[in-house]
Amino acid sequence: MITNQTQLSDMVKAYLPQGAELVIIDKPAPHPAVIAVDLNGQGTWIVAAVYKSVDGKLHFRVMQRKGAEWVTVYDEIGPGYEVSLLTAAPVLNAAQKNLVVGWRVGAIWSRLSVYEWTQAGIRDAAPDNMLYSYLEIEDMPGTAGKDGQVELALWIHDTGEAFRVEVVRWQNGTFAPASDVYRYYFPKVVRYYERLTRLHPDYTFYWYYLADAQLKSGMPTEALNSIQQAIRLEKPYPSKETLLALQKQIEEELHQPRWRRRPDLFPASVKTSNDVKWGFINSRGQMVLPPQYEYAYGFQDNGMAVVQVHGRYGLIDAKGNFVVQPIYDSISSFSEGRAVVIDSQGFKLMDESGRIVTRKPYAYISTLTNGRAMFYVMPEGGTSLYGYLDNQGNEVIPPQYLEATDFKQNKAVVKVKDGEYGLIGLNGRRLATYPLAYVGPLGDGLLSFQKETNGKYGYIDESGKVVIAPVYTVALPFQEGRAVVNIAEDYKSRYGLINRTGGYVVQPGYNEIRQLGEHRVALGKAIDPEQPFIGSMMAIADDNGKILTEFRFQEVEDYHKGLASVSDRKQTYFIDRSGRGAQGYPRVNGSGTLTLVEPIIQANVDLRLSYLDRNGRVIWRQNTVIPLAPPYKVKEEKYKPNKDYLVYYPQVEGMANPGAQQEVNRKLMVMSQVKPIPENEQLSYSYTGDFQVTFFKKDLLVLELSGYNFPFGAAHGMPTKHYAHINLITGEMYTLGDLFKTGSNYVAVLSEIVGRQIKEDPQYSYVFPDTYKGIRADQPFYVTENALHLYFEPYEIAPYVAGFPTFTIPFREIMNIIAVDKSFWRSFH
Repeated sequence: MITNQTQLSDMVKAYLPQGAELVIIDKPAPHPAVIAVDLNGQGTWIVAAVYKSVDGKLHFRVMQRKGAEWVTVYDEIGPGYEVSLLTAAPVLNAAQKNLVVGWRVGAIWSRLSVYEWTQAGIRDAAPDNMLYSYLEIEDMPGTAGKDGQVELALWIHDTGEAFRVEVVRWQNGTFAPASDVYRYYFPKVVRYYERLTRLHPDYTFYWYYLADAQLKSGMPTEALNSIQQAIRLEKPYPSKETLLALQKQIEEELHQPRWRRRPDLFPASVKTSNDVKWGFINSRGQMVLPPQYEYAYGFQDNGMAVVQVHGRYGLIDAKGNFVVQPIYDSISSFSEGRAVVIDSQGFKLMDESGRIVTRKPYAYISTLTNGRAMFYVMPEGGTSLYGYLDNQGNEVIPPQYLEATDFKQNKAVVKVKDGEYGLIGLNGRRLATYPLAYVGPLGDGLLSFQKETNGKYGYIDESGKVVIAPVYTVALPFQEGRAVVNIAEDYKSRYGLINRTGGYVVQPGYNEIRQLGEHRVALGKAIDPEQPFIGSMMAIADDNGKILTEFRFQEVEDYHKGLASVSDRKQTYFIDRSGRGAQGYPRVNGSGTLTLVEPIIQANVDLRLSYLDRNGRVIWRQNTVIPLAPPYKVKEEKYKPNKDYLVYYPQVEGMANPGAQQEVNRKLMVMSQVKPIPENEQLSYSYTGDFQVTFFKKDLLVLELSGYNFPFGAAHGMPTKHYAHINLITGEMYTLGDLFKTGSNYVAVLSEIVGRQIKEDPQYSYVFPDTYKGIRADQPFYVTENALHLYFEPYEIAPYVAGFPTFTIPFREIMNIIAVDKSFWRSFH
């Protein structure tokens, strides 16, 4: 096929009528209006051209090769006097390209034609009135990414440099607004009108179109400001009625019921000279709610977000106002209009106004699903009993079961007594009884079961009939007609995937299998077959067992709207349902997850949070330089020599003595576990390290250096924590003894105070009896402005779950032994 433009033009000219000439398209550079197109990607080549006949009329001609000749299959007079565009793109469907022609009908106007090749011949699918001044054709990513069919962005001239922008897609036989890609495309329009409003702040129509673009970009607050600016100007154009109509539309978006609108605000952390603080950015990376919280979760569909202040959790609205004051130890995400909260009394259910609907606290309450929240109570000296609450906190099913599961499709599985399970309805009525040792939760109408304790697993239907015989050592709930099972008798797993009759769609033999939703599964092969607990490399397959990718993924998340986040050993990115990298989405170096938080992408990669647009441009990331007082600052450095070894460590800058600064930074690297690690070897553990500024005042900088070592296969890892107390003038690193007078016997004094706190303060009731024997001379510690803090390692005097038991001793209680004239104390006084 001829693809050279000159040869193609010469070939077409040979077939034109006598005296006819090829039309020249003037932009982006002058070129003849001729194109060769493979319509369906299978060699169905045609040539299309626009020529001017001797009578001055424009003709659109399509030719197809038959044998050695080119035959004209279509030749019709076009509506314009020039041509502004001739191209091909899959406009009407993703499987076949269409010929797209822009017929110039005015100085700044073109009429669009989209030609479709049908069995009846070639037809123009575009309506006669489809006019534009500027056109962009692109397969724009919607919520599920690109779909292979292009969208059309029509810029339609209004006045001055103002254009009305419409983004449309062919669907159901017509061109309709493609609202699902607005948040991808309209930020470009926002930037265009932001420039014009800066140049011409008194032109109403620029503010109007800016507001329209901001609304379509998901920026209703900014849109309201813009439309109000337009309304304030004199001699409005468009009309006052048009401006007010757009304002009403924006206000309706802003004032939707809280449960209907999730604000476009996203949690973002900032490292400061006083710990890490969280605030909220908008989709442009601007900090809208300043960093002031100890932690912040994302906004939920009801327009509220959980934040932490002074160790307690509350709920804020999009303006940062507290809807629920920070008084709880925990607040879960809302489900069906209810959140589970925990305070000193226990678990409670809360509605969206902050009202507690339960009449008493419980030992446990699960998330409300299907109108029911499972709870349990613990009678004194008895066994936990499970029941169910409704959304008003009523005990609609009293506590009576030994075990219980969440309701699904108005049914739940409960354990009535040893050897007997039941299926109950929403009112607690028994629907079926199962005289079995174990029955698992509901899943697609089938339930896993064990006939006897420690026996093999099979599946029964809801009536109790055995559907799949008990032959498995693990049997997970059915999803989408498939279930993951294991047949291994030892620690070397042999997972497979079965259908509802027990037939294997994926033969057993994998280290792990995860169902990802949307009829996709992840198959895992052990990195080291002799040590399968180290982990797996994953491949994507469909739920019929067809493997779609190589075994190259280290992490795979569930599918959502056609996309799944994956990490290989180098990058994190989205894949589509074919397992290929999703077009129109970025790749981020490192391991972690990407999440679509429309209109942007949240990246949690290598333990760092950032936000990106669809093109991969970083909108916001956590700062890597922590300013102290000039000239001092702490710079974050990253060390990742191996996929399982990651350390963020601090380096101090601005010290007057370069030698002292170099020595301080060397020690910080050592304390942070920056050391030689083999690059390509599989480690037997993973290690992560991080830091934060705990305290800074005058010449004293206190850095917390934390780590977590997780031996693969262990029940849990072991956290570590060290504090560096640095004099920024001299470079000294202080020890605990440097704070006290010589001969003060500070060990005995501090030991007595800590012992008294353990004995008298109920918050230390978790300390193992008789394990505390006093502190050491080199006891781990840190200082803040008004207190000394002593801490112990996990397991040293308390259970692992207690973390680092910490004891705070105000300086005023020990001033008689503090060396106020020595360097340590004077560095921050």
